[in-house]
Parts: sequence; C-alpha cells; structure tokens
Amino acid sequence: RCAGCRYSRVAVIMDKITKSILQKHEEYVTYFVWLAGWASIFGSLYFSEIKGFIPCELCWWQRLLIYPLAIFATVAIIRKEYKNFAYYVLPFSVVGLIVSGYHSLLQWGIIEHNLLDCSEGAAVSCSNPEIMVFGFITIPFLAFLAFGSITLVSSLSLYLSAKQTKK
Repeated sequence: RCAGCRYSRVAVIMDKITKSILQKHEEYVTYFVWLAGWASIFGSLYFSEIKGFIPCELCWWQRLLIYPLAIFATVAIIRKEYKNFAYYVLPFSVVGLIVSGYHSLLQWGIIEHNLLDCSEGAAVSCSNPEIMVFGFITIPFLAFLAFGSITLVSSLSLYLSAKQTKK
C-alpha cells in the first residue's frame, strides 16, 4: 500500500466527520448546554446541600441564570427542537459570564469594591472564596467556565448557521 492512499482515506473520514458535525451542530449544542447546565445544577447543590456552603448573593444570581438553561435544553431535546436554540441560550449565558467573571475577580482580590455591597452585613461574603484550588479555581470561576463554554459553543453554532444560510 502506498502512504498517500492512507492519508487520503484519513482525509475522507475527517471530511465525513466534519460534514456530520456541521449538519447537526445545533443538536450538539443543545446536548452540550444540557450537560453543562445539569452539571452546574448538581455541582451547586452539592456545595450548598452536602458541603454546607451558604451561597452568597452573586452565587444566587449565577444559579438564577444557569438553572433555566438545563430546563430549556431538556425541553428542546424532548421535543427535538434544536433549530435556533442558541438564541434562547445566549442572553442567559452572556449575563452569567459577566456575573461569574465579576465574582471571580472580586474573590481573587482584583476588584476590591463589590457593587452589590453584599460583603458587609450579609450572612455570607461574596468576596471570600469557600474553596480555592491551585490558587485561582473558585466556585464562581467554575461557573465562569460553564457560562463561557456555553457562550462560545452557542456563538459558534449561530455563526455556522449563518454561514450555511448564505450558501
């Protein structure tokens, strides 16, 4: 067998995989949001109900923004309605990305003044991290990663949809 033949077969296989992803990207995004949403729900409930961490005000806002995404994705999967799903997801994920990013910067000490002023007189301070792994991974940073990945994947899906529409 020739070496070029092997590479052409790999190229054909990769082309088929790419075409499959492009054809079903909206469905894949819905499943990704479903997985990230439910992982976030169970993660937040683990920290609050099992570990006993009381959520601060910013944590509640992040929960308010991530919980509906899991429900929206579940309904979309049951109904097999994947088209334009990203349009419903992006408002929640972008706002969640901003809130969790702000909360992370607050806990890392980069931002010193909390706009919500929940540090003083509140049951739980927004600026004190309950956990810190490797010196930077906090619960709000985990939320930032979830919101960021959902925003990125949803934006990419909208881009691919627009590109396919132009063809």
